[in-house]
This record gives sequence, C-alpha cells and structure tokens, in this order.
Amino acid sequence: MANPICHWELMVHDVAKAKKFYGSVFGWKFDDARYPGYTTIDTGGGVGGGLMLKPVHSPMAALNTYFQVDDVDKTLRAVVETGGTVIVPKTEISNVGWFAMFLDPDRIAVGILQPIDAHAP
Repeated sequence: MANPICHWELMVHDVAKAKKFYGSVFGWKFDDARYPGYTTIDTGGGVGGGLMLKPVHSPMAALNTYFQVDDVDKTLRAVVETGGTVIVPKTEISNVGWFAMFLDPDRIAVGILQPIDAHAP
C-alpha cells in the first residue's frame, strides 16, 4: 500500500483566532460539532484537516501530518527498530480508526492513521 497523506492538523494557541485567520486567508469552513475539543476543516477540496488547542505538554504550536498505514502496530515496531521514538501510542478514534505519533531520528513529529476498513486491530 502507498502511504498517502490522509489528514493534517494545526495545534494552535487560540482556536478562534486561527479560525478567523485561515477562514479569511483560504476560505476554509470549520465544524466544531463532530468531535469535542476538535474542529474539522473543510478546505473545499483535497485532504481535509483539523484544528485544536495546543496541548500544555507540547513545546510549540505545530502543523502535524498523518500518513495512512495498513497496521499501526507494525508501523510503530518499525519506527522503534529503526531509531524513532513513539510519542503518542496507538489510540482509537471512534468510527474512524487508530492513530499514533512518533519522532523520526531528526525529532520531526509524524502521525500515522489506520482507518477502520484497514487491517483489524
């Protein structure tokens, strides 16, 4: 399987300010109703995204990118075996699938997502 970008998200200091900014700059539409504490972004085409308040433990605001995988567990094993570090373990997203995040050897944060219709957990 190819591992296309399947989701991205902005972790920001001020969600309302970010919505106003990106809505004005790009014309994006936002939906706060689908997930508590998480805003989905409709860019009008292509891969959609998400917007969230930066967690306290995160060192800075960030743009996270998620790649689709067939098996989160297998991918995380490969990450650790080749020098990466898991920073968010396999986590279920109800009615979506499972995600995780890791740091590559250069400490770049990377997300992975296994959709429900992929390999069972």
